[in-house]
Amino acid sequence: MRYGIFSDVHANLEALEAFLKAIERERIGQFLCIGDIVGYGANPNECVHRVKGLNCFSVAGNHDWASVDLFPEQYFNSDALEAIKWTRNQLDTFSRNFLEQQPLIYRDKNLLLVHGTLVDSDKFYYLDTEVAARESFQVLTGNICFVGHTHAPGVFVQGALGKIEYFVKDHFVLEAEHKYIVNVGSVGQPRDGNPQASFCIYDTSKREVAIKRVGYDAQTASEKIIKSGLPQFLGNRLLKGV
Repeated sequence: MRYGIFSDVHANLEALEAFLKAIERERIGQFLCIGDIVGYGANPNECVHRVKGLNCFSVAGNHDWASVDLFPEQYFNSDALEAIKWTRNQLDTFSRNFLEQQPLIYRDKNLLLVHGTLVDSDKFYYLDTEVAARESFQVLTGNICFVGHTHAPGVFVQGALGKIEYFVKDHFVLEAEHKYIVNVGSVGQPRDGNPQASFCIYDTSKREVAIKRVGYDAQTASEKIIKSGLPQFLGNRLLKGV
């Protein structure tokens, strides 16, 4: 199976379309979305409809749930909260129903998906430290889990003796007796200094994971955010990948 795995679209239609065009040549057997389809960006309904049209499995992100009143507003900074309230007023019935139905965790025989952490997944904690990784490794069934939320691609690896390491690579092969937590980065709002959309290809037959990037019209996406009346910072950050 070749999975096309993506996360944190954040209502950025330009980035989403660029990702989908780039992945056309990857012979994907199944798409997987790790949440936060909406929030921050100017095209929430268009992005929800587009993701739904992929017939992919997806899990909830904190912005997804907050936009449909399933996650408390108190956990967001002022810009994020303003975007959530704006998004809430934009969602059509189809998009609202879709976001309300998203589970916290998805699993199949090959992998797990969760937006933040496997422990207390409904709290949407960031999996960005060795401590957080260790907690999730302790409950990880199977050998690989894919996450998002931090908007920065990277991999935590736990060896057979329990040692945990972190690395950033665009391609690696899974080793037997190791466990992996792979952050696929963000399609719609990268924060690792690279403004290009980030996504992942997981080939189970070759046991290969590849993080890929694709450029998109960030200027248009940025201008749409600002013209929509959303905080200017949310538009400007797309141009820098921060």
